[in-house]
Amino acid sequence: MEIPPPAGPQQPPQGQQPQGPYGAYPGQGPAPYPGQGPGPYPPRGPAPYGYQPWGHGYSPYAAPAPFNGLAISALVLGVLCFLPLVGLVLGLVALGQIKKKGERGKGMAIAGIVLSGLGTAILALALATGGAAGFWEGFKEGARDAGGSGAVFSLKKGQCFDTEGGSLEGMAYDVDTVSCEGEHDGEVFANFPLPDGGYPGDDAVTETADDKCYSLQYAYAMDSWAVPDDVDIYYFTPTSDSWSFGDREISCVFGNMDEKGTLTGSLRQDATTLDADQVAYLEAAEVLDEAMDSAPEEEYVEDDLPGHKAWATRVSGALTEQVGLLRGHRWPADAKKPVATLVGQLESAKKEWADAAKTSDVDTFYEHYGRALDLTDAKKSVTTRKALGLESTPPPPYEDAGSGEGDSEDGDSGDGGSGGGGAEV
Repeated sequence: MEIPPPAGPQQPPQGQQPQGPYGAYPGQGPAPYPGQGPGPYPPRGPAPYGYQPWGHGYSPYAAPAPFNGLAISALVLGVLCFLPLVGLVLGLVALGQIKKKGERGKGMAIAGIVLSGLGTAILALALATGGAAGFWEGFKEGARDAGGSGAVFSLKKGQCFDTEGGSLEGMAYDVDTVSCEGEHDGEVFANFPLPDGGYPGDDAVTETADDKCYSLQYAYAMDSWAVPDDVDIYYFTPTSDSWSFGDREISCVFGNMDEKGTLTGSLRQDATTLDADQVAYLEAAEVLDEAMDSAPEEEYVEDDLPGHKAWATRVSGALTEQVGLLRGHRWPADAKKPVATLVGQLESAKKEWADAAKTSDVDTFYEHYGRALDLTDAKKSVTTRKALGLESTPPPPYEDAGSGEGDSEDGDSGDGGSGGGGAEV
């Protein structure tokens, strides 16, 4: 093993000339050491032992001192405000190394210390005020969004958006939030989480979304008459990929049933957009709507008389509650008479439903059922709605009195519905 000579100037032994790797360079004679003879370059310090002075480039002894690596790291961490405590420590260590080794980078180390110090102070303030929790949630959200094919996006209740291609079915990777005032593809009316655990499967997720979104729509669009006929319910659901990134949220959406159609204006009809009298009326009407929606799966009474009798009992009870709510509210002067008239009709309907629940004969059930539907015909609530400033044009399913099972004075058709579809995210 060859041992290198010690550092420092070396003089060739007296009587010898410096040798190149293969002996003396031909025709040159003694090597042009500084001060000993002319040379093609300015005088330099003595060459290391055993090496001929190279005739091109710069001597290693003339190179500037290197930058301190820790100083660079401290500056980078300080600028990015990332791990400020680490940047502060690296900057202090870098100053000590620079002073000891004569390296460059003192300014960078000081700048890193200052910026990291500010970052440390901000971090301490965030911890003291609870802001760190929000930062961490945002960080996790960003990490999930960067997940590639499993990426998720979050839409808030009340937001309107456009999708790529305008479709609310299939796979969705991103949406553009837009103002609800103009045209848009969808409007979010509810969000709810799925329980943790393994991915339940596409069918189970879709079934949950379909059931719950239909029940949540009334909390956002309390006045079902104000929802356009061409609007249906859609939803965004997690996929097995996005589930692995922590996505558990289902977003319930109003959208146009025509893929080329759009919505204009918000469909929100709740306490944020309605007055107290309107809310009171719609809350009372919703009690009956829920009972009407609980009709048996068998459409004809003769196919399930016990089931229809139990349904009649639920509707009769709902009418009792609805009448109590309407009587218990102080209505404005111009709405008192219409409300009182409506209450009288609902009282009569309650009796018919109660009688239907007691009968053991199919034909008798149909008789009470038919009279009950006439008394809760949607058209009988138009005057009250006008007095309260609510939508007064009944939706198409209720234009003809007694049109079918589940018709109520102010609600859904009772079939439970099936969603317009859903997009996976």
